[in-house]
Amino acid sequence: MTLFESRPVGVVIDVPASEVYDFVIDPANLPLWAEGLASASVEEVDGRWFADSPMGRVEVRFAPRNPFGVADHVVTLPDGSSVDNPLRILVNGDGAEVAFTVRRRPGMSLDDWDDDCARVAADLETLRLLLEGGRAPAQG
Repeated sequence: MTLFESRPVGVVIDVPASEVYDFVIDPANLPLWAEGLASASVEEVDGRWFADSPMGRVEVRFAPRNPFGVADHVVTLPDGSSVDNPLRILVNGDGAEVAFTVRRRPGMSLDDWDDDCARVAADLETLRLLLEGGRAPAQG
């Protein structure tokens, strides 16, 4: 059995969880907040979603819409390998908590994992600012 080290990365957003969930699970919105995944364009081709990412052209598949806030998604990389990304949108009072589990992939150095976690945290902060009505910070 293979187990991966993981770290939770999250943010609290002062917007109802249902609204956050609806926004997050729409792949067309990825370039607005998830620079680590969709740095430029996202397109739908025959019901499948593809994004231009820092890793190259990837396919993104979200879990089916559900009442539990599960927004897990699988990213298929250009080499054909897949990365599972657990993502939850939780009710937190009148707002939402977004919880992303960042897993350390085989062969990933600790420094690279730290960088990956920092990029996810920056993306989630962009999401928070965007949904709370502020201007999303420039990524880079």
